[in-house]
Amino acid sequence: MHDGGVDQLRIGLIGAGPWGRGVHAPGIAGHPRATLAGVWTRRPEPAREIVAEHGGVAFDSVEALLDAVDAVAFAVPPQVQGELALRAAAAGRHLVLDKPLADSLPAAEEVAAAISAAAVCSTTMLTMRFDPAVRAWLAGLPGGSAGPDTVGSARWLSGALLGGPYAASAWRAERGALLDIGPHMIDLLDAALGEVTGIDWAHLDEPDLWRIGLLHDGGARSTVTMSLQLPVEPTEVEVTAFGSIGRHVLATRPMDPVACYGVLLDEFTAAVRDGRTDLPQNADRALHLQRLLDAVQHTISA
Repeated sequence: MHDGGVDQLRIGLIGAGPWGRGVHAPGIAGHPRATLAGVWTRRPEPAREIVAEHGGVAFDSVEALLDAVDAVAFAVPPQVQGELALRAAAAGRHLVLDKPLADSLPAAEEVAAAISAAAVCSTTMLTMRFDPAVRAWLAGLPGGSAGPDTVGSARWLSGALLGGPYAASAWRAERGALLDIGPHMIDLLDAALGEVTGIDWAHLDEPDLWRIGLLHDGGARSTVTMSLQLPVEPTEVEVTAFGSIGRHVLATRPMDPVACYGVLLDEFTAAVRDGRTDLPQNADRALHLQRLLDAVQHTISA
């Protein structure tokens, strides 16, 4: 990192979708230990618009961006991240990853292996895990793996693909809630009840209503219900755990994503400064979740 009183992590942004414009760019530009070094997008105009508002350079190639930064933040579709994250890791750049890690399990395994081999720091945009209310809810659970006398559930019902900024997202339209919301819901149940070891059952009702049964390593079971194409406003979000561990209900919607992103950057910049690669939401965590998403897809098609 270059000098400047408090060390500043130079972060380059790849992508200019709703999260790139609305969360990554202002979050990085406003963070006390990060600098938005610049932006690369497939079409140059969006990059120029972002740097005009938040600073940095509109790079004309990925290579130019990688040469100028310490870390890369991705706000691109999973198939693009799967390709470009390999190049960023090979260049020794630290990574703020979107979820899912890539558009297929083999591609995700390749990305995670490249990040491990490069020994760079990574974290994943599992935004809810950086929300103080969610962290307080998880801290109130006993910890460890819950036994077979415990059940959990997670529900995320939204009309995000019926209109608004995400309705034009091709990968979300194709894969629906599974790849967009699935990582968040499975991650929270995994953290709350113990590692998810398998998919008990899975159903998909068109156009986008997913219902999934999860098995946890201590014997607990949980269910996920989610959709991005239901006429629901505001979004319904709830995660619960019941049984011998007591009654634990998380029914608050996530806070401002820019604030959550600020917490992510707090931890990411500290880990880079200290030379650590063991952040809880790193690429290994993203790969674990992608393996479960892949298992859901195989269960649906079986």
